[in-house]
Amino acid sequence: PKTSCIMDILPSLSRPANHSRIFYAVMFDAGSTGTRIHIYTFIQSEKEELPVLDNEMFHSIKPGLSAYADTPEMAGHTVKMMLKVAKKTVPRLEWKRTPVVLRATAGLRLLAAEKAQALLDQVQHVFDESPFFVPDNSVSVMNGSNEGILAWISVNFLTGHLNAQTKKTVGILDLGGGSTQITFLPKLRKTIENVPVADYVARFDICNSTFELYTYSYLGNGLMAARLASLGALGLEWRVFKSSCLPKKFRDEWSFGGLTYHVSGDPDGYAGYKLCYQEVLKVVKGTIHQPYELEDSNVFYAFSYYFDRAVDAGLIDGVQGGMLEVRDFKKRAKEVCNKMSKFPPISPFLCMDMTYITCLLKDGFGFKESTVLRLTKKVNNVEASWALGATLDHFHNLKIH
Repeated sequence: PKTSCIMDILPSLSRPANHSRIFYAVMFDAGSTGTRIHIYTFIQSEKEELPVLDNEMFHSIKPGLSAYADTPEMAGHTVKMMLKVAKKTVPRLEWKRTPVVLRATAGLRLLAAEKAQALLDQVQHVFDESPFFVPDNSVSVMNGSNEGILAWISVNFLTGHLNAQTKKTVGILDLGGGSTQITFLPKLRKTIENVPVADYVARFDICNSTFELYTYSYLGNGLMAARLASLGALGLEWRVFKSSCLPKKFRDEWSFGGLTYHVSGDPDGYAGYKLCYQEVLKVVKGTIHQPYELEDSNVFYAFSYYFDRAVDAGLIDGVQGGMLEVRDFKKRAKEVCNKMSKFPPISPFLCMDMTYITCLLKDGFGFKESTVLRLTKKVNNVEASWALGATLDHFHNLKIH
């Protein structure tokens, strides 16, 4: 009998007679600004190419593990608390065969190696003490290009584009705190030929098809890292950083990656969109490659901070999401920045963040102002993130190369 192309490595002893079985997986996403747990329930039947995702239990907590760079046992404590959610969701009899995996992203990539390792060691200890199945390499820092590829796999799995051999897929734009990813399936050979280095192309196999993707993760171009870079504050804690992207009278402390920064508006200078754009442009110019094709035939799903800031700015509904043109970000950035002294925004950083997103999309990736993006948090009730793709990859090595 034909077994599933994703799940044929599952232990066969656990398959009931009707060849359909339920199994679970626990995936932690240790991001730069928060830790999230995804507990997936899958149904596998032999008739199906891919398993059916029956349910996702999702829970998140702030700050990210990198905030505990100097107190790593707190990272272990965070994960231990979150595992309680998994124990409530996964039936007790299934614990010992339910894998628990943690992948850390840019927050840990930006830390000193020994500090990052100390955090991972604490998590490993908590996993080893837990009643769940701990696979080899269950705790690690994921490389950036996999982050983009696995997010692409997640979204295309959830939209049903992986089963069909149509090769009609959607692109993804993911904006984290430390890094940002762009991944899509090019239609033109020239897109692949025009990449600056080979790292921009990734291949993987799924269900007897090989996909060749354009993908890249820009470390330091996540929203929080970009704030630091535009303030000129990377790793410097001792002075006050001023910006024309902040309200003139604003002055406060702001923490990221275990460091605390003093930031303020420029009380004697000018604030507003134009000056702010010049500030954030320094972070984008020369670092972001513009793909040869970003045609409108490629629908892009944008999530994480793209979604959150669009909600904060009142552009989309926080539950439904919605379609936005790139120029909608620009228009709202102008409004927020040019009015911030009269109307303080929800967050003092909203002008800077919206301007950065506009700049990243337009001057970074080279999207036209008329390009429509689908802003989303969930696809078919499942979080848009790389976590689902990473779980599928765990069960069936997708041979990403």
